[in-house]
Amino acid sequence: MINVLMFGPPGSGKGTQSVTLAEKYNLLHLSTGDMLRAELAAGTELGKKMEAIMASGELVPDDVVIDMIAHKIDATTGKAGFVFDGFPRTVEQAEALQKMLEEREMKIDLMLVLEVNDTELMERMKKRALVSGRADDADEAVINNRIAVYSAKTEPVIDYGRKAGVSRSVDGVGSIDEIFDRLCRHIETVI
Repeated sequence: MINVLMFGPPGSGKGTQSVTLAEKYNLLHLSTGDMLRAELAAGTELGKKMEAIMASGELVPDDVVIDMIAHKIDATTGKAGFVFDGFPRTVEQAEALQKMLEEREMKIDLMLVLEVNDTELMERMKKRALVSGRADDADEAVINNRIAVYSAKTEPVIDYGRKAGVSRSVDGVGSIDEIFDRLCRHIETVI
């Protein structure tokens, strides 16, 4: 069983690549945003707990997110592992995820970090805005803020992965297929 963390700034393609990697390697794609929405829609106990937190305007606490991930992992069968799309977002979440995985005799095997320059990110998000209609992808100030937040909050997680010896930088510029091939080469070193 392998566990892959997929990182990259907003617009780097981590969501697109995570889904394709999950398909190729029989991994379950875990997006915490998708999982939160699914728990809320299903009306589970965890969903009810999160709904109350979110209704008060608070962020869902790390322990609740880790519990949600643990529940998903425990309920999953027939998969070769998991690809975590943009999670963990803080070092504290990374430590909590590692602890939860260790309790299940699992570990973080690989952290793939898509490296894309800010100019390319801006271009991609503007194109995505035209296709998806997402207003936040069309506003340069919002895009710049999202990139700054990523740099300040998430890049320390990449340092955590480097210290653990699992982080691999991947050139995130090129065609989707070229980037996918680069990611696959790294995954195939751990399977």
